[in-house]
Amino acid sequence: KKEIREKKKMRKKKEKKKKKKRKKKKRDIGEIGKREEEKKKGKTEEKKKKKKKKKKKKKKKKEKKKKKEKKKKKEKKKKKKKLGKIEKLEKKREKENKR
Repeated sequence: KKEIREKKKMRKKKEKKKKKKRKKKKRDIGEIGKREEEKKKGKTEEKKKKKKKKKKKKKKKKEKKKKKEKKKKKEKKKKKKKLGKIEKLEKKREKENKR
């Protein structure tokens, strides 16, 4: 019985020591970890901002490209219309000349 009691005591002592150690470790990590977390947070926020900026730039570029293409299409249409009008006028003139 005495041995069993001694073993229990020893186990309790060891557990207490482990708990203390764990607590100390946690605190240390807490202090250093907090700083690390803040640093990380700052970096990730910067990264996010950069990403957002890049995305915005890409979007702007895409919109610009779309506008340019639209303009080109409009110009093409205008030219086609103009050519069509010119052809019609020429045909009209030819008809009148034949008369």
